[in-house]
Amino acid sequence: MTIKKLTLALLFGAMVALSPAAERESFDSGWKFAFGNASDPAKDFGCGTEYFNYLTKAASIHNEGPYSPKFDPSKWDAEWTDVTVPHDWVVDLPFSKEASHSHGYKTVGFKYPATSVGWYRKEFFVPESDKGKHISLQFDGIFRDARIWVNGFYLGSEPSGYATQVYDISEYLNYGGENLVTVRADATLEEGWFYEGGGIYRHVWLDKTDPLHVAPFGVFAYAELVPPYGEAVITVETTVDNKGLAPDDYTLRHTLIAPDGKTISLPEASEKQLLAKDSRKSVVKAKIANPMLWDTDNPQLYTLQTEVMRDGKVVDTRSTRIGLRDVRFDADKGFFLNGKNVKLKGVNMHQDHAGVGAAIPDALQAYRLRELKKMGVNAYRSSHNPMTPAMLDACDSIGILVIEENRLTGVNDEHIRLLERMIERDRNHPSVILWSVGNEEWGIEWNDFGERIAASMREYAHRLDPTRSMTVATSGGPTIVKPADVAGYNYVVQNPIDQHRRDYPQRKAVGSEETTGTGARGIYFDDHANGYMKALNLSPNGPDSVYNAIERGWKFYDERPWLGGLFYWTGFDYRGESNPMVFPATNSQFGILDYCGFPKDEAYYLKSWWTDEPILHIFPHWNLKGHEGDSIPVWAYSNMDEVELFVNGKSLGRKAMPKNGHLSWDAVYQPGKVKAVGYKNGKKALERTIETTGAPARLSLEADRQAINADGTDVAVLSVGVLDKKGRMVPDADIDLNITVDGDMRILGVGNGNPTFQAKERPTDGKGKTFTVKTFNGLAQILVQAGSQPGGSTVTVTSEGVAPASITLTGR
Repeated sequence: MTIKKLTLALLFGAMVALSPAAERESFDSGWKFAFGNASDPAKDFGCGTEYFNYLTKAASIHNEGPYSPKFDPSKWDAEWTDVTVPHDWVVDLPFSKEASHSHGYKTVGFKYPATSVGWYRKEFFVPESDKGKHISLQFDGIFRDARIWVNGFYLGSEPSGYATQVYDISEYLNYGGENLVTVRADATLEEGWFYEGGGIYRHVWLDKTDPLHVAPFGVFAYAELVPPYGEAVITVETTVDNKGLAPDDYTLRHTLIAPDGKTISLPEASEKQLLAKDSRKSVVKAKIANPMLWDTDNPQLYTLQTEVMRDGKVVDTRSTRIGLRDVRFDADKGFFLNGKNVKLKGVNMHQDHAGVGAAIPDALQAYRLRELKKMGVNAYRSSHNPMTPAMLDACDSIGILVIEENRLTGVNDEHIRLLERMIERDRNHPSVILWSVGNEEWGIEWNDFGERIAASMREYAHRLDPTRSMTVATSGGPTIVKPADVAGYNYVVQNPIDQHRRDYPQRKAVGSEETTGTGARGIYFDDHANGYMKALNLSPNGPDSVYNAIERGWKFYDERPWLGGLFYWTGFDYRGESNPMVFPATNSQFGILDYCGFPKDEAYYLKSWWTDEPILHIFPHWNLKGHEGDSIPVWAYSNMDEVELFVNGKSLGRKAMPKNGHLSWDAVYQPGKVKAVGYKNGKKALERTIETTGAPARLSLEADRQAINADGTDVAVLSVGVLDKKGRMVPDADIDLNITVDGDMRILGVGNGNPTFQAKERPTDGKGKTFTVKTFNGLAQILVQAGSQPGGSTVTVTSEGVAPASITLTGR
């Protein structure tokens, strides 16, 4: 499929500017949470056991469960706690060797019915003046098997933990009085093979509009661009709902505001007699001269204002950011963005982080992307589920290209409705370049089932979004990728990619997964009994070579211009799937960054070849007690022309750096100093030194941002380092830290990147003023969340026998 259209960003994750008749309210605060029970209804607040239960009658007078306004918590042996969503209850559960390996040994799942169901209740007031409006609830994601009620009325259910849900609650509300929304989430069944958490882990929104309004995800804007991009022809498709009781006439008006503030009026569309409870799509087109393009280096975003007018009066308004870009894949030259040949330098990512699990705050989503972009990443694959809208908003703003992936492969309503929800919700984000309909479907990769299913899903994807290509990822099976617009190859050792090129020369393709070969940060000797592995890259593989998987992968894709690029497995470590380790390991160790985002050595390999920044990184560290006299390979990742290595004052030689490669020397370990000198064009350009350090003497404390918004949601990410008396980082220091926060801010969560982490991750006292964490190989992380009052909060970190550190954060 030749694609010359582009997409505009329609961002519902953030607060949008609406008319007085239409408003969006965050519905994240004021929830109460309690555990139910997955196996015994009598311990699940009697859910469904009533005479005339919630499926039998609408808001039955017999209902007394948590969904009923008559519910009396005192009759049940359960503790209801105050929570703010996004919320992941699994974060606070203990670890157990008997729990699910794939989900990080957390005590959730079929073995643990008492901690696998969570109930949420929220009371809210609706003024009398809202009567006559259309009011709906939107849940961006609930894990999983969610059931929703308002004032005892059952609204519906959603088995998937990754689908956005929208419910019309207008007829169920007490106007001028209190109302109740209730959610039951059941995380017993695993939907993925990785940590997924549990609960309302994404945002919730309350939308109030006129009965005549833009439908949820009802704007689809795209444009045709032809190089040299002096003009764009923009098409805006808008679906309007009439939730009233009579037919209605209306006019649609669109205004485009450019990044430089200039405004462009698009043609109006007038519609007659939209029937009650019906929808209609209108289409307008307009030409834009000299469009300002969105790209990864300069992600320029427009604002598209859409107004619904009745009798000349605006009754509904949507104000959304949009971005213009031209994307195409070529069978011979790879990937193009705005006419420029760009190699996709990507990573796969799951959606959890130390201290918060799957309930990642928006500011932390952006932090994770910024850390990836520092090492040259320009692309992100959402393995293996649709992303939270907030993350796509961040990709749009920061300039990260996205493969967004559907959760389940198939062609019936259960599968296609999820594909449809993903595409209709996200098809306006400029960051999204491919829709993925599946990953490593081993049962159908090798047979005709896979080819037929993939072909059908491709056509559904094209119907929902004719502007983008579809992909599917194979772990080696040749048939499932035959119908794909762009084939996805998982791992060069599993796919005969060069043979596929000879057999299918017109096929477009990317490396959807590739091995990083990383291990635990700062670990250079295997300790499998305790859950640690050194980087596989450091393991010998043959008599005259070193197995360096991350290097092998990039060289392979860089040397083949017909491949669009690759996506490493993974960008960050993630909880669960700790293969090949087992308990006590609880996290995967294949991230280029650890679970907190601290870089491993391999991050510097990518930074050397994916960025223009001068890089010289040597490892291992030189605190190798117990290995005195051993032969130790010392590696350098660098983009210098040459590197010379000195160990304890003796030169081990000056070597030329191969393209996309690394250098290594064999050294005999004795405590002291290792120095590397990098040369560019024959001249000394960089020098790096690592030394055997002294004992921990003091702490360092840095924040990604010292000023954050006093909105109760913003987050500062603090990094704690352990230093010796000379100010050198102690790379093997594992010491206990005590954390205190004053003022209006609170400790949201902590971590240290240790793949065997089994301690508590966050305060559960409702205050978050004190907590503890242990450093792992010299580092720890603290997530500090803003309060609602402007002012300063000081974070102080202490440890026995070392000098403390503090930093003052400002809420504004």
